[in-house]
Amino acid sequence: MKKIFAALLSASFLLAPMVVSQASADDYRRPPVVVQKKVFVKKTVVRSHWKKGYRVNASERRRFSDVNDYRRYRLAPPPRGYRWVRADNEYLLIGVTSGVISSIIAGR
Repeated sequence: MKKIFAALLSASFLLAPMVVSQASADDYRRPPVVVQKKVFVKKTVVRSHWKKGYRVNASERRRFSDVNDYRRYRLAPPPRGYRWVRADNEYLLIGVTSGVISSIIAGR
């Protein structure tokens, strides 16, 4: 009985490296497992601080881009002494000399 047990024990020690090497070789043959994660991004709503009647100072006016082709953005032609500017994602109708906001239209 002891001889059989010793033979089985020694056989298990000799066969263990072969089984492990075969298992690691099979790992390379299998296609890789791809785990897809769903990522949820919380959108922050940016509220505009532009209000009708607000006076825009010179440093803020430098950040604006003039809108010369207002028809492209479906804006009405500006009256004399006013111009359309784009601030963030909004169109502002401001007075040229005073800098007072006359109208605000959200970006389209």
